[in-house]
Amino acid sequence: MAPSPSYDLIVFGATSFVGQILTRYLFERHGADEGLRWALAGRSEAKLAQVRATLGAGAESLPLIVADAQDAAAMTDLCQQTRVVVSTVGPYALYGNALVAACAQTGTDYCDLTGEVQWIHRMIAEHEAVAKKSGARIVHCCGFDSIPSDLGVHFLQAASRERFGAPAERVKLRIKAMRGAASGGTVASLMNVMKEVAADPTLRKLMGNPYAIAPSDVARPKRQPNVQLGEFDAEVKTWLAPFVMAAINTRIVHRSNLLTDFAYGANFVYDEAMMSGAGLKGQFTANAIALGLGAFVGLAALRPSRALLERFVVPKPGEGPSPEAQQKGFFDFRFYGRTAAGDTLITKVTGDRDPGYGSTGKMLGEAAVCLALDLDKAKVGGGFWTPATGMGDALIERLVAHAGLTFEVL
Repeated sequence: MAPSPSYDLIVFGATSFVGQILTRYLFERHGADEGLRWALAGRSEAKLAQVRATLGAGAESLPLIVADAQDAAAMTDLCQQTRVVVSTVGPYALYGNALVAACAQTGTDYCDLTGEVQWIHRMIAEHEAVAKKSGARIVHCCGFDSIPSDLGVHFLQAASRERFGAPAERVKLRIKAMRGAASGGTVASLMNVMKEVAADPTLRKLMGNPYAIAPSDVARPKRQPNVQLGEFDAEVKTWLAPFVMAAINTRIVHRSNLLTDFAYGANFVYDEAMMSGAGLKGQFTANAIALGLGAFVGLAALRPSRALLERFVVPKPGEGPSPEAQQKGFFDFRFYGRTAAGDTLITKVTGDRDPGYGSTGKMLGEAAVCLALDLDKAKVGGGFWTPATGMGDALIERLVAHAGLTFEVL
């Protein structure tokens, strides 16, 4: 019988921008060893020690583990020491392959905050069979993309079944309000996606497929809406602008539906967009957002303009919003559901910090601890899960109790 792991959880990439937020959050929640055995890992021992020193009294007993993301043997050794690895080392398409492979092979649970559809698709294709056999539960997208969307739909569907005895086959996510800023790591991941698409044009079709990461042995249902330009939503009575995270969130939500044998309905339709208001001002704002986003994507798709953006415009890796800005950030999501019989309901999900950083750090931390402490492997076995299908209500309870999120039926 193999010896039990030394740790419940290892934070890999503890020195990254989000890794430092996550590390501080876990220390404030659990101390160095108060019911959770955990450690910090990364490429530089000196930088790990610096991060640990910022945490305060008692943190000096937190173990440090030096490991390089490109070293397959080091990743295997890392996995054998813990029950769960939570990774903030991106872009994941560049630095995440060896760790996911090692987790799948060793049966180690894993979560991250990637939003890279093409990489998730590759990881599922290459490692899902191994993960199912080993018992490794691998859950991508455990930050702002895509916990509010995925768990928000999961929550709405539970309310719909309780009230109406049926799921909502049409769900709209409308972002009512949000305040936050992008970091260099997020932008680096986006730029890498653009580079991959430029090098392999076939990826463009994959990236445009709403079922890109759905189980390959399940038939795809109907076509899905996708807000790309300013448009008016008569039901919600507001103009809509495209939401940049919809490209990953919708894929995760559809995977959740198909993994649960169409728990949301065989004809489930889902989309996401930002509310910009009614009237001419709302229309102008929606079109301005759409044009600005389209221009940025167009420039990022071309090598010369992409290089200029990376050099002069976008933040560099390691840069991000200040602690004060993170505190002032928030998000307010509204979900509009309709059953096949025409019954309707509205739900709400909110977060109390900068969505991509202050709030993401807390969401990712609770997801990792949920994997480590809450879930019975006899009930949730190995494979590639989504936040909703892998953790579901257990994670919602943690997020509401500890991470500043709310889930409400309006």
